[in-house]
Amino acid sequence: MRRHYGRGKERRGWSGPKRGPRRHRRSGHGNRAGSLEQEEPQTPVNAGPSSRDPSSSSSTQNSVVAELPGFYYDSEKNCYFRLLPGHNNYNPLTKDSIQYKAMECKRLRLLEEEEKQKKKTRAGLNSSVLLQKRQLGLLSSTSYCRLVHELKVNGMQRRKIEIHSPDSSVAGTNNFKIIVADVACERIFTVNDVEHGGCKYGIINLSGLGKESLTVEMYDNLYFTNRKVNSVCWASLTHPDSHVLLCLMGIAETPGCASLLPASLFSSTNPGDRPGMLCSFKISTAWSCAWCLNPQADNCFSTGLTRRVLVTNVVTGHRQTFGTSSDVLAQQFARQTPVLYNGCRSGEIFSIDVRQRNRKGQSWKAIRLFHGSAVTSIHLMEAEHYLMAADMAGKIKLWDLRTTKCVKQYHGHHNEYAILPLHVNEEEGLLTAVGQDCYTRIWSLQDTHLLRTIPSPHPSSKDAIPSVVFSSRLGGRQGVPGLLMAVKQDLYHFSYI
Repeated sequence: MRRHYGRGKERRGWSGPKRGPRRHRRSGHGNRAGSLEQEEPQTPVNAGPSSRDPSSSSSTQNSVVAELPGFYYDSEKNCYFRLLPGHNNYNPLTKDSIQYKAMECKRLRLLEEEEKQKKKTRAGLNSSVLLQKRQLGLLSSTSYCRLVHELKVNGMQRRKIEIHSPDSSVAGTNNFKIIVADVACERIFTVNDVEHGGCKYGIINLSGLGKESLTVEMYDNLYFTNRKVNSVCWASLTHPDSHVLLCLMGIAETPGCASLLPASLFSSTNPGDRPGMLCSFKISTAWSCAWCLNPQADNCFSTGLTRRVLVTNVVTGHRQTFGTSSDVLAQQFARQTPVLYNGCRSGEIFSIDVRQRNRKGQSWKAIRLFHGSAVTSIHLMEAEHYLMAADMAGKIKLWDLRTTKCVKQYHGHHNEYAILPLHVNEEEGLLTAVGQDCYTRIWSLQDTHLLRTIPSPHPSSKDAIPSVVFSSRLGGRQGVPGLLMAVKQDLYHFSYI
C-alpha cells in the first residue's frame, strides 16, 4: 500500500512538536552545561526598550526550536516550511528574505516603542533623585556617572534636519555614504552616492544648528568620481582642517589615488577667491588614511595599502614605505609623538615611529597587539595611554598601550565584513558605533554598559548603514550637544541635553 507523505507536508508545512525534544540527564558536565544555558545574560540597568539589543531576543527564540536543514520554523504558525536554494521569484521563502523580514519587524517594533517612551521616564531615574542619592552616599561615583549618562542618552529624541543649499537641485537628491566632522565640529564633509554611479562630495555648515532651529547649509561642488571612496579624513595643511584627504580605489587600468581637496572649494564665496592647493598622489589601492598633526612630521599623511604602509610628505613629495604581512584597514597618528598606529586584516595592531628610516623586515614595530579578526577601526585616547579597537567579529576592546593588555571590552556591536568606524567622546564618557545591522549603539566608556540601541529610521540594508557624528558642541563653541545621523537622503539630530 502506497503512502503519499511528501507532497502533503510541503503544502501544509510540518507542524512543530508541541512537546519539546527529550533531554537526557547526564551527570557531571551535562548538568553543568544545562545550567549555563539557562543563565540569562547580563542586561544594562536601563529598563527602557531602546537599550535592549535586538539581537538578544532572536537568539533566545532560536535556541528553543531545533533547526532542520532545508527548512525554517515559523513561530506564528508553529510550523516548519521548506526552503529552496537561491533567490527565486516564485519562492518567497529564502533565507535572506526570512532574515530581512525578522529584522524589519524588530526595527519597526523598536521605533514604535521609542515613540511611546518619549513622554515617559524611568521610575526613580531623574537628575535630582540621582544627585540626592549621591550626596547621601547611596551611589558610588561610577554608578552615578553611568546613570546620568543613561538618563541623558535615553532622553535623546530624533528630529529631522532641513538641509538648504544654494543649488536647490543638490539637497536631498543623493544618498549619504560617509560623513566626517572637523575638529571643531563646525562642518561635516559628506560623500554621497550619485544616481549614475560613483560619488559626489559636499560640506555641510552646522552653524545654523540650534536648540530651536534645525536647519543647515550644504555647499556642493562639481567634483565627483566614479571610483569608490575607501577612507576620508580632515587634513591641516595651510591651517587647521584646511583640506580633506580622500583615498580612492582604482578601476580597470586607472590606479588608485590619494587626493587632497581644499575645503574652500565648497564655500559660498566668489569662485575667484578660492585659495588652496589641490593635489593628487597615485598609489595602489588604499584602505585607510591618516593625517599627522605632530610638528616633527609636519605636512605628512599616511595611507594603508595592501601589505604596506606609505607615509608621504605633501610639500617635498618624499615617501617612506613600511612592508607589512597584511592589508592595513585602519590608521591614526598620535599627537604627542610622530607615531602611527595601524590595524590590519590579520587582526594585528602595530605602531610605527615615522622618524625611523626604512628597515628590512619588521623590526620597526614598536607596539604589537592582536585581535582575533580583521581590525576595522582604531581610536587613540586623549592621554595616548589607551587605544580602542573594533574588529569584524563585532568585538570592541580597550587596550593599555603600556602593558599591551586588554583592560575593557564593550559587548553588543554587530559586524561581520564591513569597515565601520568608532566614535569616542571622552568629554561625555561615551562610545558610539553603528553596526552592520544598521543599529546605532551607545556605551558608557567607564563601565562598558550598553546605554542605548537606536534603530535606523529606514529599512536595514547593506547600502543604508547610517553614518554618525557625536559631539558636545555641534556647530562650534556655542553649538548644541548631540548625535548626527545620516542615512539615505536624510539627516537627523538626536539632542543630548
